[in-house]
Amino acid sequence: MTRPFIVGLTGSIGMGKSTVAAMFEAAGVPVFDADAAVRRMQAPGGSLLPAIEAAFPGSTSPDGVNRAALGARVFGNRDDLARLEAIVHPAVAAERRDFLDKHKGERLVVFDIPLLFEKAGADGVDAVVVVSAPAATQRARVLARPGMTPEKFAHILSLQTPDADKRARADYVIDTGVSLEATERAVQALIAELTGG
Repeated sequence: MTRPFIVGLTGSIGMGKSTVAAMFEAAGVPVFDADAAVRRMQAPGGSLLPAIEAAFPGSTSPDGVNRAALGARVFGNRDDLARLEAIVHPAVAAERRDFLDKHKGERLVVFDIPLLFEKAGADGVDAVVVVSAPAATQRARVLARPGMTPEKFAHILSLQTPDADKRARADYVIDTGVSLEATERAVQALIAELTGG
């Protein structure tokens, strides 16, 4: 059975991965957004609510998962984080299979997976594209986010594969430390290369 060429799109926090994913989508390439799938499954009536509530009592309500309360429970607690991931990751994998089935006639699709290397997702894609920017640019972007602190940023970085390692393992690197137009040109050139047109 033929299937699309699968690009795994990843990048550390604040590197511009969401912006690059939107550029692929704007160019007509279907994008599976793992984070958006999780948010949907944790929203009011979401499929993950019963399992999350059973594992972490009081972390959900009719409004869905209380992300602040759940985050406070798992932040810095590897066992609880692993328990949450054991609930979430299989559900995301099933959604990704459905997405691939729906788009099986496409030449190219993108799996937007923040923790591609950390969670061994690189085995399920044909090429890895890492979105990267200079460390100072990344830091400025992240610390500009509401509620972000240098300590939180340092902790998040400690859980992620270092940017230099990601770039070394990538098949392609998209630089977002340049103008948006330059990044967009790089995305379009990559699409042309991967689709032969």
